Amino acid sequence: MAWKTLDDMDLAGKRVLTRVDINVPVEDGKVTDTTRIERILPTIGDILGKGGTPVLLAHFGRPKGKVVPEMSLRTVQPALEDCLGREVTFVEKPDRAVIDAQPQDAVILVENTRFSPMEENNDPQMAQFLASLGDVYVNDAFSAAHRAHASTEGVAHLLPSCAGRLMEAELRALEGALTTPDRPVVAIVGGAKVSTKIDLLANLVRKVDVLVIGGGMANTFLAAQGIDVGKSLAEHEMTDTVSDIMDQAGEASCEILLPTDVVVAKAFEAGAEHETVAADACPPDAMILDAGPESVKRIVAAFEDARTLVWNGPLGAFEIEPFDTATNAAARRAAELTEAGRLVSIAGGGDTVSALNRAGAAERFSYVSTAGGAFLEWLEGKTLPGVAALEQAD
Repeated sequence: MAWKTLDDMDLAGKRVLTRVDINVPVEDGKVTDTTRIERILPTIGDILGKGGTPVLLAHFGRPKGKVVPEMSLRTVQPALEDCLGREVTFVEKPDRAVIDAQPQDAVILVENTRFSPMEENNDPQMAQFLASLGDVYVNDAFSAAHRAHASTEGVAHLLPSCAGRLMEAELRALEGALTTPDRPVVAIVGGAKVSTKIDLLANLVRKVDVLVIGGGMANTFLAAQGIDVGKSLAEHEMTDTVSDIMDQAGEASCEILLPTDVVVAKAFEAGAEHETVAADACPPDAMILDAGPESVKRIVAAFEDARTLVWNGPLGAFEIEPFDTATNAAARRAAELTEAGRLVSIAGGGDTVSALNRAGAAERFSYVSTAGGAFLEWLEGKTLPGVAALEQAD
């Protein structure tokens, strides 16, 4: 572990700059989902418990360097107060005198960092300004760690720095999944397009023992093998890329699991007439919308033998019944094996979290990341600037 945690820091009497992700969904001026707020509560609690004053830095929406009133963090303040069970001091125009004027046990929320164009440009001047507001820097926003911004990367070089509890949990989970995993390791990669996940697939075939391909991506893999997938979503122009990935998998002794049977329909709509056919028997006027029961048996059998599971993307068109069947069945079995202590299960990505929630499995996984792009880039083997800055910090 190359980065410090809150356990390594003396926070007593210090103003603690804390980068958090509270970029939550809002409708009619009210927060509709407080998950991201709830996940930062342990960090805030520990800072207060160690005698520090948390000064929260966060972005909200995409104001693109301009002041956009509806993207003010004032909108999030009431939900933050509700979750914390205490008052939060909002500071629109921060400076050290304003920060120091607050009580020691205050929780301070600074206005949207992205209201300044200097934030996303990682301008050294803004990093210096942010550093002037605190004595210690804590990054608890893994979800923004793939961005080299002033509040995620620049300031980490200017103050004693560490990971917050959420960042720490995320990094431990991901390192356990791919850096030092218990083997065998199974990865599920699903979703619509191979073209958006080439780097991910290329990295995983070198890291895992079994790679399960699902969703529209599986159609592209089948088509690359000369199988007629009818009207299914598939990227036929990706044939050479898919062949390369399969060659790399062979060289790395990574088994690729593709559907052997599929659920097909002529319309993508709830309750559409559907049937299960062999993967190479899709009617020309139909589309593949889910993996079939035999395919699910093979996936679950891989789980039974595995010690670690990494999941990114659904196995089918899970948003509409009955095309959520394969995803639900696989997710529930993974959850059961996790609860039984037989499997470490790590999942992430927007559709993945949604699919696992629908299956009632998310809470039973070892770790479910809400980080989206940062989670994906980590799985791709990329260096995340926000994490690298912590590793280099004194």
